[in-house]
Amino acid sequence: MTTHADAPAGNRNAGRASKGRWFAQVGWRHVVGVLAVAFSLFPILFVLSAALNPLGTLSSTELLPTGASVENFTNLFDKTAFGYWFLNSLLIAGASSFVSILLSALAAYAFSRMRFAGRRIGLLALLLIQMFPQFLAIVAIFLIFTTVTDLWPSLGFNTPWGLFLLYMGGALGVNTWLMKGFFDTLPRELDESATVDGASHAQVFFRIMLPLVAPILAVTALLSFIGTINEFMIANVFLTDTESKTLAVGMWGLVAGERNNNFGMFAAGTLLTAIPTVVVFQLLQRYIVSGLTAGAVKG
Repeated sequence: MTTHADAPAGNRNAGRASKGRWFAQVGWRHVVGVLAVAFSLFPILFVLSAALNPLGTLSSTELLPTGASVENFTNLFDKTAFGYWFLNSLLIAGASSFVSILLSALAAYAFSRMRFAGRRIGLLALLLIQMFPQFLAIVAIFLIFTTVTDLWPSLGFNTPWGLFLLYMGGALGVNTWLMKGFFDTLPRELDESATVDGASHAQVFFRIMLPLVAPILAVTALLSFIGTINEFMIANVFLTDTESKTLAVGMWGLVAGERNNNFGMFAAGTLLTAIPTVVVFQLLQRYIVSGLTAGAVKG
């Protein structure tokens, strides 16, 4: 028989067992989540501290340095061509991503819905080309653009316009493959019914297919935008004029020298550089989840 003295001890043991089961099933996930968030936020807080440090250095004993100010932000615009770099990066990344996504969608639609000679070879060629890093072709690309500039001097390969033409075709292969797989998941009955009603391929593509593949368009657009705005190697080779540089090249120049390391302005520029990516992600967020998980479950 259980006495009244034994009841509280039994309740405590049952409570401990219940807490143990809760932690084993759910609690550890919260711990991992908190650690992951802290691990992700620490670099951001460190960069924010350096941006607000009036000394312009990365060394600080306090997370919020004494005498924190926005001096680094004002110096960034007053002493450098950061405004031009920011505008160039936005124009190049936005325009090249838009054109690249449009061309990739057209190519993916053709590879998915049409049957023509060389279709399989074309798909394999796109995949094979993307296996090689783009910077391996810098010499060949440089010679091509030099020849084009000799024929059309007004084009100018060392300008944002020339870099836009280069980036426009940089991710066509990967984007085409991603979109082609998404197009394959759409039922062909949609095409056939529209064709029976007298719709052309252009009408089927723009009025029926594009709205249905909006998730994968958002995913590829975000990846293209991030890859273009962060690209450094090719932009550093092609762009030589100060006002024509992109953010990656211009920001690198702030910390490249041995005696003129402007880490405070670099940290301030880093925070401002992240704004376009965050804005684009927020605008496309509702499409991105469905685009990344499309095809994961098929029934």
